[in-house]
Amino acid sequence: MKTALSSLLLAGLFLAGILIPEPVASQNNGVNRVNIVTHEFFYGIMAKSPNNCRGRDLCHTEEIDGRSKDYCDRDNTEYPCAPNKGYFGRGPLQISWNYNYGSAGRSLGFDGLGNPDIVANDPMISFKTALWFWMGNVHSVVGQGFGATIRAINGDLECNGRNAGQVSSRVGYYVDYCNQFGVSPGPNLRC
Repeated sequence: MKTALSSLLLAGLFLAGILIPEPVASQNNGVNRVNIVTHEFFYGIMAKSPNNCRGRDLCHTEEIDGRSKDYCDRDNTEYPCAPNKGYFGRGPLQISWNYNYGSAGRSLGFDGLGNPDIVANDPMISFKTALWFWMGNVHSVVGQGFGATIRAINGDLECNGRNAGQVSSRVGYYVDYCNQFGVSPGPNLRC
């Protein structure tokens, strides 16, 4: 499961016009994003993180209880699981599964299968991996509504009633940020 703070980060990226199609990015309803995306704006995001979060930044660089989960697709021969390695969620988008770690590592130049911990421990690799996943799996569905982005990231874990509370939380954050940006959240908010 992804963290609430990563949901905030995604909503912020989505609304700030980063990595999204032009029709959504240009929708500003007369609101100047430069005046919204301020230090206070991002401090507001951080204020929503738990008080025990070290640095009040990305608190969970690893999936909660992730080490207890098995995200090894043993049928995937292109990116076979390495012995004693776990492919649970790490980083801002918390990629999971051996095929994502292997493919991201190949694309970005790190050993994703042999050293998946690097995604949580190296900030540059962490954000490159998040952007790699976003561009390859999420960017193309942004125009279909926020619910499509939830499905692209966490479909099997959250959509179709599997975790309605988590989906509601994500939608709530997204709508809150839409209100701050003065834009409509649009249709298709849920998956």
